[in-house]
Amino acid sequence: MIRLSHVVKRYSADVQIGPVSIDLPAGGIIALVGPNGAGKSTVLTMMGRLLAPDEGRIEIDGLDVHRTPSKKVAKTVSILRQENHFVTRLTVRQLVGFGRYPYSGGRLTQHDEDKISEAIDFLNLTDLEQRFLDQLSGGQRQRAYVAMVLAQDTDYLLLDEPLNNLDAQHSVQMMQQLRKAADELGRTIVIVLHDINFAAAYSDYIVAMDQGNIAMHGTPDEIIRDDVLSAVFRTPVTVIDGPNGRFAAYHR
Repeated sequence: MIRLSHVVKRYSADVQIGPVSIDLPAGGIIALVGPNGAGKSTVLTMMGRLLAPDEGRIEIDGLDVHRTPSKKVAKTVSILRQENHFVTRLTVRQLVGFGRYPYSGGRLTQHDEDKISEAIDFLNLTDLEQRFLDQLSGGQRQRAYVAMVLAQDTDYLLLDEPLNNLDAQHSVQMMQQLRKAADELGRTIVIVLHDINFAAAYSDYIVAMDQGNIAMHGTPDEIIRDDVLSAVFRTPVTVIDGPNGRFAAYHR
C-alpha cells in the first residue's frame, strides 16, 4: 500500500500542492488524472523520492521513502520521470542494465543479466537490444525506458506520462504491456495520464487531482462520470457506455 499523510509541497506563498492524504491500494494500475498544473507529477515525484515534501509523510509498503536508506527504497519502488535525457551511444541492453544498479552497484551478475533479458523480452525489445537509443523510434525508446524500470524488479512502479509523444497505436501497446505487468507480475503501477479514456480502460483505481488537491478518488465506475469529470476538467464531459466500457466524450 502507498500512504500519503498530509503531504505538502510549497513553490511560493501562493502556490502549493496539498495537503494530500490518501491510501492507495496495492496491486493493479492506479491512474493520476487531472488538468495541467493539478499536481499529478509533483505527487508522483515525491512518492519516488526525487522531490522532498515540505510537510507530511509518504510510506510505500511500510517504508518512509524519505527517511529510509536510498538503496532499500530502490528495491521497493522505481520511478520513470517524464523527461529522460539519454546517451545516444547507449544500447537498449545497456540502458535496461541501469535498472539493476541498486543490486549490482554496476557489477552485473548472471542473475542481473537474466533480469535484464526478462524485462527486454517482456517489452518486446529482444530484436532491438543491441541497437543504440538514437536508432530507435520514439515509441521503441519509451519502451526501453519502461524496461529499465521493470528490470529494477520492484513491487511498485511510478511512471510519469509514459504515453508522452506516442501515437495511438504505441499508446495502446504500452498500456497493454503495463496491464500485463500488473496482472502477470503482480506489480503496483502508479501512472500519470492525460488521456481520461486510457485511465478508464486500463486502470483499477483513479485519483482525480485539481489545483494541487485530490478532487475525488475511486474505481473507474466511480470517477468516469459526467459530473466528476466535468468538474475536475472544467469543461463539459459526457460519459458514454461503449463496447469496452465507459468512454468520456469531451470534444465539441
